Parts: sequence; structure tokens; C-alpha cells
Amino acid sequence: MRIVITGASGNLGSALLRELTGHDHEIIGVSRRAPAEPPAGVQWQPLDLSDPAARENLVQTFLGADAVVHLAWKIQPGHDEATQRLTNVIGADHVLTAAATAQVPHLVVVSSVGAYSAGPKDREVGEEWPTEGVPSSVYGRHKAAVERLMDQFERDHPDTRLTRVRPALVFQAAAAGEIARIFLGPLVPTGLVRRVRPPVVPLPGELVIQAVHADDVATAVHTLLRTRAGGAFNVAAEPVLHPADLAHALGGRRTGLPLAVLRGLADLTWRLRLQPTEPGWIDLAAGVPVMSTAKLRELGWRPRYTAVEALDELLLALRGRKGDSRFPPLGSRRTDKSANY
Repeated sequence: MRIVITGASGNLGSALLRELTGHDHEIIGVSRRAPAEPPAGVQWQPLDLSDPAARENLVQTFLGADAVVHLAWKIQPGHDEATQRLTNVIGADHVLTAAATAQVPHLVVVSSVGAYSAGPKDREVGEEWPTEGVPSSVYGRHKAAVERLMDQFERDHPDTRLTRVRPALVFQAAAAGEIARIFLGPLVPTGLVRRVRPPVVPLPGELVIQAVHADDVATAVHTLLRTRAGGAFNVAAEPVLHPADLAHALGGRRTGLPLAVLRGLADLTWRLRLQPTEPGWIDLAAGVPVMSTAKLRELGWRPRYTAVEALDELLLALRGRKGDSRFPPLGSRRTDKSANY
């Protein structure tokens, strides 16, 4: 297949390139900056999706493609939602419009658990759960906006196969530098992770999350490309991670902390620019539901890593705050603090 991948140099993009190479696919990677060492056999198209000219350029790139996988996403600058929106929402609109113009038969858009409205933590929900996001989260609002764009795309282009992929938190060692930079900032001593074992880790009981390794998301996307399955698919590994599991991974014992206190601390330190993570991420983690992956598993997908293994791999890599230096977004330093996932 001829496959075009937007955001091909990020966390998920780098994993998808590993997955797809060696399978006789023709792969075209799209990102704002080409890797220092592009993977063998991958063609590269430097392109900024937020550029007003991106739509026309994407049409030329998409012509003749059997499938387009849209991964590009920007999380920083955290204090500038308008700049994020240019890539996240306007950029997604450019991709959808260009795919329709180029008559791409299969479009795979990687969304997120963050697209879901608040839901239960004590039971699993399927892909039919509402996708209005968590309103106080920039990430959630933008993911929900892209879901609405896809709704309209399906109504306007019923002959195009549209696949929505909604993964849980995505971890891999190669993304440690990026994750440390855009979520923790320079003041958090990640080098102490796993070296200093805190006696207690204060976490609210609402922080029940799911995780998945980037390689397993890549395998899921490849499965969906091969089967040309349309619709929405959740992607997560087992087990569901509770606060006690997170504390244990950090080497300590969990003690309770009111959610409002954690959010207040996040809000204060974010406003003071002591750390880059806006408080909506706390609301998102506490609000999104636990997802069922039964639909994807019916296609034969199985994760190779447990959620605990994916988290452990990331935490070990965080010591050095290093990522895959071949890909600009995964490096430990960036001047504009943006990310393509």
C-alpha cells in the first residue's frame, strides 16, 4: 500500500514507521521537520499543517495514496490555545479536506481517550460513548472538535472509509525526552525517578487511567489498515491503572489527596509558569471513562505490553530525559515546545 502519515516524526509516528517498514508498503512521512536520519525507504515531506497553504500541498502529497494516517497534534505552548488549535483543529480540517479532494479511499485519524465525555471508572464503555471531551481541558476540547469534523466528513463523503482510533495514554522509552519536556518542564528532577523511592505518593482516588505502549498502538493501526475496518476503535492495554498502581510504579505507597488540592496546585504552578501542564489535564485524567477494547480485539489485535510494562519502560527512560534524537519532536530539547503525536 501507499500510505501517507502526518505527524510521522512524533511518539506514535515513529512507532508506526517501525511497524510499517519491512512490509512492502510505500510510506510518505509528513511533519514540520524531517528527521535527522529518515528511516530507510521512507519518503519525507516537510509540511506545517497550520500553514494556510497546507491544504493544497496535502492534496498533491495524498494523490495516489491507498490510505492516509493522521497523527499530527500539538500540546504546547500550553498558554496559547489559539496556536495549538491551528495545528489540532484547523490542521485536521486541512487533512480531511485534502483527503476528500485527492479521493483517498481510506482515512485513519488517531484521536484519543481524551475525546470522550466524562464517564465511569468502575466499568468499561464502548466506542458509542459520547465524544464531547472534558470542557475544562484544551486537549479534550480540541479532540472533541476533531470528532465533529469527522462526523461531518462521514456525512459528506460516505464512500470514503473513515477509521477513528482512540488510544489510552501512550508510552515508550523513545518519547521520554518529549514527555518530560512538554508535561514536566525543566524544574522536575526526573533523574531521581526510580533512584529515590518516596515513602508516600499523594494521589486522588479519581486518577484511574489506562495506558498502552506506542508499538501496540502502531500494531492496531496496521491491523485497521490491512482490514480496512471503518468506525471507531479503542486501544488500551491491561490492567487499568489505579492510584495505588501509579504510586507503586514510582516506588512508594499511595496516600489520599483531594482532587481539588491537586488541581489547585497544578493551576497555581502553571499560572506561575513553574511547569508546563495546564490544570485541565488533571480534569481529563479524573474524568474520562475506562474504555473497552473488545471491538479491536475481534480483529485479532492483542497488546504485546501490559499497561504496567509500558509505564515502567517510560519511567526508566525518564532518568536521562532522553528520546530518539533522530526525530525532532522526540529529542530532549526544543525551542518552540511543540509536539507531533
